[in-house]
Amino acid sequence: MSDPSVYQTFAASAGRWPDRAFLNVLPETAEVYGIDAGEITYAQALGRVQSYAQQIKEAGYVRGQRAMLLLENRPDYFLWWLAFNAQGLSVVPVNPDLRLAEMAYMIGHAEPVVAISVTARVDEMRAAAHEAGVEMPVIPFGAPLPTAVTQAAIAARAGDAEAALLYTSGTTGQPKGCILTNDYFIQAGQWYARAEGVCALNTDGERMITPLPIFHMNAMAYSFMAMVTVGGCLTALDRFHPRSWWASVRDSGATCLHYLGVMPSMLMGMPATQDDRNHSVRFGFGAGIDPELHNAFEERFGFALTEAWAMTETGAGAVICANRDPRHVGTSCIGWPDDSVEVRLVDEAGQDGDHGELLVRHAGPDPRKGFFAGYFKNEAATDEVWQDGWFHTGDIVRRASDGTMYFVDRKKNVIRRSGENIAAVEVESALARHPAIARVAVAAVPDEMRGDEVFACIVPEGPADAQTAQAITTWCLTQLAYYKAPGYIAFVESLPVTSTQKLQRATLKTLTAKLLDDPATIDTRHLKKRAAA
Repeated sequence: MSDPSVYQTFAASAGRWPDRAFLNVLPETAEVYGIDAGEITYAQALGRVQSYAQQIKEAGYVRGQRAMLLLENRPDYFLWWLAFNAQGLSVVPVNPDLRLAEMAYMIGHAEPVVAISVTARVDEMRAAAHEAGVEMPVIPFGAPLPTAVTQAAIAARAGDAEAALLYTSGTTGQPKGCILTNDYFIQAGQWYARAEGVCALNTDGERMITPLPIFHMNAMAYSFMAMVTVGGCLTALDRFHPRSWWASVRDSGATCLHYLGVMPSMLMGMPATQDDRNHSVRFGFGAGIDPELHNAFEERFGFALTEAWAMTETGAGAVICANRDPRHVGTSCIGWPDDSVEVRLVDEAGQDGDHGELLVRHAGPDPRKGFFAGYFKNEAATDEVWQDGWFHTGDIVRRASDGTMYFVDRKKNVIRRSGENIAAVEVESALARHPAIARVAVAAVPDEMRGDEVFACIVPEGPADAQTAQAITTWCLTQLAYYKAPGYIAFVESLPVTSTQKLQRATLKTLTAKLLDDPATIDTRHLKKRAAA
């Protein structure tokens, strides 16, 4: 008997709680997307999913194929995912901030057989498919599915039932496709349902609100699967709106919420009101809050923010969570690994200790249980992160004498801006194509609101002035997602390199920290805005 699927897990919950609210759309989100506001029950959702699944079957799509979804944070994203899952197809979620070249890479790599997109992006996705040399129909959201052009399936990894292929940035430039199985998602929901302490859930009708992208692992694997597992209702906003956030929380009836570090910072910057505690939230679950604001936030708004650690690759196989006291609020504490997780902290010399790179695996006979199944078309990278039977996270962590763990820094050369992972190499590769740039190096610098910001050190070919910097940034916005463009540009005479011309990343980090306060550095953050749909 095969392992259960995401769809079967949902269908079981729909059978148990048919009349409960499943997905909720608030009026402000409905207005943004031009869809209906209100709730749909588990039974109503099941009916729509089964209707979509029948369309998929009749159109000739088959098990083992992939469908690409660019539906932003619309609730139908989840329904189409469940429908494709019911028919044995995997989904490839698309970040709507990606531009044509980025989508073309994903399409060429993932080889989807059909794509459903918001209407405004259909032509661009069709152009991306053409550029990638992939024959697939791209249809606007709401249109009937066209007949499949092929019945060929893709072998992702023998023995694993793939549910989604999520792309995550790394240090090699191009994003990697993480193969996520049905079991990956089911384990995530079950982990959350079994969690104790501060972030414990019940089956009495939880209501969660999230402003995070539902095409990322956090919302797909934790927000969505947690609510499915306990029979709760999920309210997904189109995005985070600080000024209307608490009204949305109240209107949704949320009992819990998900956050990233930038959110508490922005909310603490808003004027205090008598409604700050007028809500039903018991806890927030997330990561990256500014330690200096952590205690003040909890005091002001009246609920705990539970800091946790996980990655797309680790899923629920190795979650570390500060969900029980003492939580050491305000110290970057991520809690303790429970009995299901084994950890090591390894220094640069490969020696175990209480400070170093975090290595994790699932306890028991299957060390990869709950983890991703591997990087698609990249077994070498998969083997590299699983050296010696341990998953190498690239994150630096320290451990106190009582076993409490604290996040320190990222070892990998990844810039994390407002929850988005940005590979410096990818940005450098794009910028290097600009005619005004002779050489370029990119690094992360701290940003009090967004965690990290992109800083570009540029050896210019010609003028080195503010006008050139703005032109470079504006051009970059046409090549990459807006958040990857430089937020700061410093024109320099040379870059720190070795005798073999290899970039010295550590020296670059020191240099950018110094240049951040240099009056000659040009601030281009105001240009970094989402492109209109």
